[in-house]
Amino acid sequence: MATPKQPARRSDCPISYSLDVFGDRWTLLVVRDLALRGKRHFGDFLHSEEGIASNILADRLKMLECCGIVSRHPDPAHASKVIYSLTEKGMDLIPGLLELVCWGAKYDDGTPVPREFVQRIEKEREQMVAQVKASLRGKPT
Repeated sequence: MATPKQPARRSDCPISYSLDVFGDRWTLLVVRDLALRGKRHFGDFLHSEEGIASNILADRLKMLECCGIVSRHPDPAHASKVIYSLTEKGMDLIPGLLELVCWGAKYDDGTPVPREFVQRIEKEREQMVAQVKASLRGKPT
């Protein structure tokens, strides 16, 4: 199996670059799980409701690491486990993730996201971004 690497650049368009990194059905969900759902271990991601296959998950985590969006470190509590976390580059995706939450909640009648949460994002966007980043850094807000 080939080692994942940064996607080839198709053009100088920033949207094209973003799609080269996040344009599949799994990568942004892995970032979501890291940023908004507190997942840190490989097995945590496997238990997401979307049901990602382990080989696809391994590929996406390696690609995100190669792109500088995710870092991996040994878990001091479990020698056989690795902890995944967002880098600063990865945390810069948080505003976009929150925008996607708002957009999805607006147009998906079946979303379980509480309306109050969406309203809070809309009214306190900068504070929400700062809060998520602080929690990922392990700092109180």
